[in-house]
Amino acid sequence: MKNRIDPTTRLTLKQLRVFECAARFGHFGQAAAELHLTQPAVSIQLSQLEEELGVPLFEQIGRRMYLTPGGRELHSHAAAVLTRLREAYGELQAIRDGAGGELHVASTTTAEYFVPRLLAEFRRDRPALRIRLTVKNRELVVRELAENTIDLALMGRPPENVETRAMAFARHPFVLIAATDHPLAARGKLTLAELRDETFLIRERDSGTRHTMERHFTAHRFRPAETIEIGSNETIKQAVIAGMGVSFLSAHTIGLERITGRLTVLPVAGTPVMRDWCVIHRTRKRLSTAAAAFHAYLLADGAKLIEKAVG
Repeated sequence: MKNRIDPTTRLTLKQLRVFECAARFGHFGQAAAELHLTQPAVSIQLSQLEEELGVPLFEQIGRRMYLTPGGRELHSHAAAVLTRLREAYGELQAIRDGAGGELHVASTTTAEYFVPRLLAEFRRDRPALRIRLTVKNRELVVRELAENTIDLALMGRPPENVETRAMAFARHPFVLIAATDHPLAARGKLTLAELRDETFLIRERDSGTRHTMERHFTAHRFRPAETIEIGSNETIKQAVIAGMGVSFLSAHTIGLERITGRLTVLPVAGTPVMRDWCVIHRTRKRLSTAAAAFHAYLLADGAKLIEKAVG
């Protein structure tokens, strides 16, 4: 009795292709012509396949070859295997060309106001590309970089404790904001010192916005009378609109509120505070074709698209 075989080591793709073609035509000569082989070569491949499987696959009646029950069973599986291989080959070609596969991007919460626009524009010519976007606070985005679970990160300053390659692709302005009915909103040019008695609604520690704010305040020897820590740009904006205080936020987070007249930018000397948006990846990471294409796309068009998305 023949030992049970492991088809992953004993069968070959060439045998399956020859078998599928011969089964489709019902004639070894036509299969040979289709595959650019000699008829004896086709017969040898099929004989070896039958020997490996231990069952006859064809029977000849007249001049035509017919599948046996074993041959019919194998044909359905062989056709499916070859179809899946063709699909896989097509998908791999798409990955190689940057038109398919998957692109995983992580961004800080401040970037969520324009990142979807960037990805949508990039994907417009690549409909087969699967995109994963995760939006998290800075600490969690840095962790994703450290664990190499993402292709690219979009954030402000690069992490200090992870080896990365960062390239700036757009300017990033930070401003001081207040509700439109706040007394300071009607004033002209202000100094930071004139906001000393205001309640400041500030982002949580370790956020990029908080870091930028603290550096700016330290440089101007400024310390607000009172602060309230809030871990969300959206909540801070709503609190400012409600009159709880003023805030220091990215100008890219307040486009809609400025258009609708619910928030105003205070004309404080020394603002806007300018920083950069960076695209970041691990230093030794080998970028996929899609990731490399998106990286280049950001460097070429990112600033223009951000301006279009959030002003």
